[in-house]
Amino acid sequence: MTPPVPDETLGLRTADTRRIVAEPHGRSGPPEGPAPTEPVTGGRAERRRAAKGRGRRPAPASAAAATPAAPLSRMEARRAAKAAKDSPAVVASRVVGEVFISLGVLMLLFVTYQLWWTNVRAEQIAGRETDKIQEEWAKGAGKPGVFAPGQGFAIMHIPKLDVVVPIAEGINKEKVLDRGMLGHYGEGKLKTAMPEDKQGNFAVAGHRNTHGEPFRYVNTLTPGDPIVVETRDAYYTYEMTSVLPQTSPSNISVIEPVPVGSGFDKPGRYLTLTTCTPEFTSTYRLIVWGKMVDERPRSEGKPKALVG
Repeated sequence: MTPPVPDETLGLRTADTRRIVAEPHGRSGPPEGPAPTEPVTGGRAERRRAAKGRGRRPAPASAAAATPAAPLSRMEARRAAKAAKDSPAVVASRVVGEVFISLGVLMLLFVTYQLWWTNVRAEQIAGRETDKIQEEWAKGAGKPGVFAPGQGFAIMHIPKLDVVVPIAEGINKEKVLDRGMLGHYGEGKLKTAMPEDKQGNFAVAGHRNTHGEPFRYVNTLTPGDPIVVETRDAYYTYEMTSVLPQTSPSNISVIEPVPVGSGFDKPGRYLTLTTCTPEFTSTYRLIVWGKMVDERPRSEGKPKALVG
């Protein structure tokens, strides 16, 4: 007679037998799905609580990592702050770099002001001065004679260069030249003749670069090119005769009644243009000379050089 088998042993064997039968082709291994749980003893409430607990998911592993680290000690905090600060060499190099950048920006602004903005402003001022002179002529004012320093009294035309620019008395830089006008040498030892004078040298100065640069391209004039000076009563036409590419700023002999170096050897009615050279410097002076070839009253109309 077979001895009785305890229920617990029978239950385990029954579970094993079912597992073995369920494995196809004799495969063995851990059972798929959730692991079996022990039966819960107690009443219905206990079984519900146990089932509810089994349905909960375990806390993710990142929850533990989210736990804040322990605060640094005071000494450790000081060391970390010191390590985060830039070294004096780094700070110095950064300051030097910022200074150079600032200087570069300032230089760019200055060059823009000198090469562009001064021309814009000077051309505006010279244009208004030209209009003012013509309005005064229309009213009968501006009679040839002695003019106050800075006062406009004539207009110069250089057709080849497309230049139309007012002429004022004196060669003051701020009051005349920097305002885009030409300045007549009419004061002190530098006093020269006026166009209406029957003999002498009418000499004027003008900027070659910046501030309107009316004489920017006078070096391109060639013998025979016309230059017209317009006044209230007449047009005076000169023809370019010669050029002195470079001379000292102190060489005032170039504006004498018979200018030295011009090729003229006797008194006449001459014209002298003076400007700075080389370009963008004021180291030397460039001189252009001409002689009068025609004097025409305004009542007879514009000269041939200004027509067509």
